[in-house]
Amino acid sequence: MNQSSISSLILNQKKFFNSGTTKDISFRIKQLINLKKAIMGNEEEILDACKFDMKKPLLETYVSERSIALNEIDYAVKHLNSWAKPQKVKTPIKNTRMFGIAHHLFASSYIYAEPFGVVLIIGPWNYPFQLTLSPLVGAIAAGNCAIIKPSEIAPHSSGVIAKIIRDHFDSAFISVVEGGVETAQTLLAQDCDYIFFTGSPKIGRMVMKAAAEHLTPVTLELGGKNPCIVDHDIHPDYTARRIVWGKFFNAGQTCMTTDYLLVDKAVKDELIGYIKKYIRKYYGDDPSQSKDFSRIVNKSHFDRLSELLQEGNIIMGGEINADNLYIAPTVIDNISLEHKIMEDEVFGPILPVIEYENLEEAIEIVRGKPKPLALFFFSRDKKKQDKVLRETSSGGGCINETFVHQICITLPFGGVGNSGMGKYHGRFSFDTFSNKKGILKKSFFFDSQMRCPPFSERFKNLRKYL
Repeated sequence: MNQSSISSLILNQKKFFNSGTTKDISFRIKQLINLKKAIMGNEEEILDACKFDMKKPLLETYVSERSIALNEIDYAVKHLNSWAKPQKVKTPIKNTRMFGIAHHLFASSYIYAEPFGVVLIIGPWNYPFQLTLSPLVGAIAAGNCAIIKPSEIAPHSSGVIAKIIRDHFDSAFISVVEGGVETAQTLLAQDCDYIFFTGSPKIGRMVMKAAAEHLTPVTLELGGKNPCIVDHDIHPDYTARRIVWGKFFNAGQTCMTTDYLLVDKAVKDELIGYIKKYIRKYYGDDPSQSKDFSRIVNKSHFDRLSELLQEGNIIMGGEINADNLYIAPTVIDNISLEHKIMEDEVFGPILPVIEYENLEEAIEIVRGKPKPLALFFFSRDKKKQDKVLRETSSGGGCINETFVHQICITLPFGGVGNSGMGKYHGRFSFDTFSNKKGILKKSFFFDSQMRCPPFSERFKNLRKYL
């Protein structure tokens, strides 16, 4: 789609938005239900697309793509009426005195949630349906029109998303624009009312720069080097299985999974033993034959990850096959902060391990890097749990668990600093795509002239009230 066509599309969506149709709550609920039916009606196509793009296991696709999006829809439909109601808040009288009168006397204060207008949603390739359609749920719930740009790196998934939207929605309300980098740049150059981007910090900076041209507000869901800190006071078996499950889900191509392991020296050997055990248990002695282990998305990412295998000491895995983009679940020991693998987000099935002797050392390592999207800490010690939460900053995370905080629909999900800005999921998605408009309503019951000029002669008498 060329620039002229994209500009025309956005103009049509703005006309549709200005008609007021999307502000009707019943219309929003109807469209959310329509989206749910569309997802369920194309379930097989969604599953097949993820298989073609990433050889993603059936169950992983089902729970991480289809089910999460449907849960978001169900939750929004159930709560939308309450979310959209004007929220009455307290109107302070005591602290609003000026010129001897209380300006908020006989007044009421409300917060109105209004849609931004036409929003641009740019999706990623690693969870192409969930991370594209979940923001769309929030955009619809808040009353916006939407233009979706799926990732070209997952072309089959992009095509299915385009088909779902094309077959079930008016393009003046929701539309999909497929294409590569040039298409994304053209979209970002348009005067949209909001931009929601999921991807890497590098591209996130470009998105924010483009948004600045029109002062367009943004949500940036980025990534980062998510640490997993393991204390000595743990259940080593449970800890290992939770780390292995979270790390190698989708072959590690998950923005909120464990990027590196910081483990107490006293428990390191035991923990690694359990990690090896569960890698074998989950994926077999030869994970390349497992139906439950994904592949790397393309040759470029495969080559990048293969280079990271040259550092440290591989204590499990390390096997690769360029023909089918396979990299085995891999654990690497003897890693230092100077190694390349500790520079950028791994985003693959490679787990570097760094040992520490005291918790302060681990905290300093985390604080020495950009703020991560997620942080995970394993320990029975509640004082240490509080210490880690208090002395580190991250978008979110888990205690004695990995990964799953992002599917708790009552929690905000998003990054901080280098890992992004803005939150979504559940109510937070509605809030993200809504402008919170503060309105004060005043009665005609009384009106004082004391605040009106001329008042200079009254200043001495009124001064004590100011």
